[in-house]
Amino acid sequence: MGERMAATYKLDGYAFADMVKSGAVNLRNNAQTVNELNVFPIPDGDTGENMARTIEGGISALAAVDSGDISAVAAELARGMLLSARGNSGVILSQFFEGVRRGLVGVKQAGIRELKAAFTAGVKQAYSAVVQPTEGTILTVMREATDGASKVGDDESTDKYFSVFIDEMYASLERTPELLPVLKESGVIDSGGAGFVYIVEGMNRALLGEADSAMQNHAHTEVAAAADTDKFDENSEMKFGYCTEVIAQLTSKKTDVEAYDVKTLITYLESIGGDSIVAFKTGTRIKVHVHTFEPDKVLSYCLTVGELVAVKVENMSVQHTEVVVRNRFVRQTPKNANRQKYACVAVADGDGIIEQFKSLGADYVVDGKQTMNPSAQDFIAAFDEVNAQVIFVLPNNSNIILTAKQAAELYTKSQVVVIESKTLAEGYSALSMHDYTADDVDKIKAIFEDAVNTVETGLVTYAVRDSHICGKDIKKGDFLGFAGKDLLACNGDMIVAACELLDKIDKTDKSVIIAMRGKAASDEDVAKIAAHVRNTTDLEFYDFDGGQDVYSFIFVVE
Repeated sequence: MGERMAATYKLDGYAFADMVKSGAVNLRNNAQTVNELNVFPIPDGDTGENMARTIEGGISALAAVDSGDISAVAAELARGMLLSARGNSGVILSQFFEGVRRGLVGVKQAGIRELKAAFTAGVKQAYSAVVQPTEGTILTVMREATDGASKVGDDESTDKYFSVFIDEMYASLERTPELLPVLKESGVIDSGGAGFVYIVEGMNRALLGEADSAMQNHAHTEVAAAADTDKFDENSEMKFGYCTEVIAQLTSKKTDVEAYDVKTLITYLESIGGDSIVAFKTGTRIKVHVHTFEPDKVLSYCLTVGELVAVKVENMSVQHTEVVVRNRFVRQTPKNANRQKYACVAVADGDGIIEQFKSLGADYVVDGKQTMNPSAQDFIAAFDEVNAQVIFVLPNNSNIILTAKQAAELYTKSQVVVIESKTLAEGYSALSMHDYTADDVDKIKAIFEDAVNTVETGLVTYAVRDSHICGKDIKKGDFLGFAGKDLLACNGDMIVAACELLDKIDKTDKSVIIAMRGKAASDEDVAKIAAHVRNTTDLEFYDFDGGQDVYSFIFVVE
């Protein structure tokens, strides 16, 4: 889309399609954050994943539309989303965009007046699809943001409308814990509401001309990890029932298709004790989402009025054991209005390490968990965010360097320089030494590389199986100490392995050891290692809680 030249007062079909595509990308990039907020009412799948797949279904449908008519684009988007809707929040999201479609019927270009009407219709449609609407959820965020933005004058720009809408969304989202005690108890905001916020934020970025590279990659998808079904065995108790979703095609042989009233279905679902019911009729199809202990009855009923098109039944007791509630949601901020000259993008794993990297000068930290290495698109999104003429990248993992280089080749809006840092320790050292005052790309790069090449990295982790490597017999559960790829220590005791590693690691011309403590290590463990270092070396010892998953300790020896 290029540079933003002037405010927009009318949205045509092309602009609207670009906005929704950008919204889908932003949600996809943040789907895991939304998943980790999922606590209400009973976790029935991953909210972020469900919402992402729902809107991505709409985006796929847009491939068949090439029109400047916003009503035509909205119609195809809604059709695709209705058919792709997954989970409670996904269905509500699809209904919101179905309402937007209805509000835009006959409209070729939408200004403030038309946007107000369309979003109001979206809220009304979303509420109508839920049998017992609950405040403090995505519904509340949709409604309060729409109500707040309705105060924008009809002669204002669409930029102004979305700016106010976004402010109202965040304010509403922050209030959700006050409306739902379960959210307040867990210390999180509503997951569905957060997903909606990510979508509208992405739409606004496209409106402002900031999301062109993301839109080129809007088909990016990730599959959520499957639940561990082994945790439900012959001794398990069914506590939460089944999340049941059905799309059924009404047929003339079984019912009066035109006259069929979905309220009949809702009444039946309530009679069998169904909960979290979302049901609606679109055209000649019905779609239902319900939590029930008797999914067979739901399917049987649908077969009395038509034929099954799609069915999904999931055991929520299995899913419930998989839920991790974490609040990583933060307000997304617009890019820097003034393009800076230099910026640094680093990859890190662990909340504590991420915070340390930011404090040392990383402008953007990409989450680089061992089980989910970042994609080229994740890097490109980070490059867009920092908005600099020259961007230095610290991959901090040998498995990520090629991805970072590929992203650098694809990115054309800045000069991207990848520093081949292979460990978090190297990245830590590089950040602690970085200096832009030379105001020369080659000299700055040399400073980064010198820090990377002079630090020694020590890693303590555990063996997941028996093996024999580097002349050592390793048993499952043993703690292993690595310096680079060299296995220097192996012991059943974590502290012994860590101390043995530090004894053997090259400390020539080194003056300090910094320990990044992982989730598996305690304060007491750190104290024992610190005592060993002070008793056996002249080096200074510092530590901080890195919060990483895989490594009990990451040692920076410099």
